[in-house]
Amino acid sequence: MKEKLEQIKVSALRSLENIDSLPALEELRLGLMGKKGELTQILKGMGALKPEERPAAGQMVNQARQAIEDMLSTARKRITRKEQDARLAAEALDVTMPGARRAVGHRHPMSIVLGELADMFLGMGYEIAEGPDVETDYYNFEALNIPANHPAKDEQDTFYAEGGLVLRTQTSSVQIRTMERKKPPIKIIAPGTVYRSDQVDATHSPVFHQLEGLVVDHNITMGDLKGALELFASELFGGDIKTRFRPHHFPFTEPSAEMDVSCFSCGGKGCRVCKESGWIELLGCGMVHPRVLEMGGIDPVEYSGFAFGIGLDRIAMQRFGISDMRLLFENDVRFLRQF
Repeated sequence: MKEKLEQIKVSALRSLENIDSLPALEELRLGLMGKKGELTQILKGMGALKPEERPAAGQMVNQARQAIEDMLSTARKRITRKEQDARLAAEALDVTMPGARRAVGHRHPMSIVLGELADMFLGMGYEIAEGPDVETDYYNFEALNIPANHPAKDEQDTFYAEGGLVLRTQTSSVQIRTMERKKPPIKIIAPGTVYRSDQVDATHSPVFHQLEGLVVDHNITMGDLKGALELFASELFGGDIKTRFRPHHFPFTEPSAEMDVSCFSCGGKGCRVCKESGWIELLGCGMVHPRVLEMGGIDPVEYSGFAFGIGLDRIAMQRFGISDMRLLFENDVRFLRQF
């Protein structure tokens, strides 16, 4: 038995010299010490020994088992360390190498313009108000003094949804919602997306952006409106810009006007951009119609106000010299990189 145990130890040592993976090491361990392993079989055969021989034989088997377990443990540490060294070498990171440059995003030209306009009006004491894109007929038309037979309510101009809802055709609907929940003084701007059933071309889109402005207080006049918009134009285009107001008609303002600015391209001399007129139409405005104030729960005898609506897409096109509105929506990286 002693010779057999020595043979098992010598054989195990030789086998360990050629083993370089933990699965192979486990296979060797089971061959030696598993249920059918060589040492296990010797232990099972001890029952055939004489009683006085069993203690010495058991001691030799235990010593052999301990020696083999020590060899297995040493081999396991060696293999584990070797595998860890190989993994660390494969995962080595050279911290001196330059990192991969990632493309840095930036604001869309519409976001740039909206941010600049918002900063201008916030600096003038305005607050930002918001409203839903999907509106009721009441807030989008009726409360803004737009009668049922008005052309703007035609399906050719308006997107209708189920339940009498519409996609808002202007951000003016935010005026009514603001007046309902807040009493004068009111001084807000309401930027947002609006929707109209237009054909897509270089200057039209069924989805575009507006910035609505509303001021309501005691003794608000057309002079206040003119002064606020002239300051806005000066801040946006520079101090040399000139403005003019032309009579117009909007159902929700009376009197109403459109404001033009001198052409930023030719300085008012006349060019292709301004169609040789020297002026560019910028926005619509006017004094809030008394009926609109009433619909918002405000007494038109005690209070007055002015409102204006700015086409943000047009401002962006003028600001950056963009000739086709579709470029603002197509997400062409070559176009966006310019900003």
